[in-house]
Amino acid sequence: MSDEVQKKIKELSMEGKITCAQAEMVAKEYGLSRRAVGELIDKLELKIISCQLGCF
Repeated sequence: MSDEVQKKIKELSMEGKITCAQAEMVAKEYGLSRRAVGELIDKLELKIISCQLGCF
């Protein structure tokens, strides 16, 4: 995964958290699957919050 994607995720995160909607936006913006972005968020040790499905 590119450093650009990691940088974008870090910019969007606050206090170690990123919203589900923001994660989905990153996936669409960079043409990635939501799963790939989710795995990267895990790797960066961030938490997903405000999930539209209530999963996180």
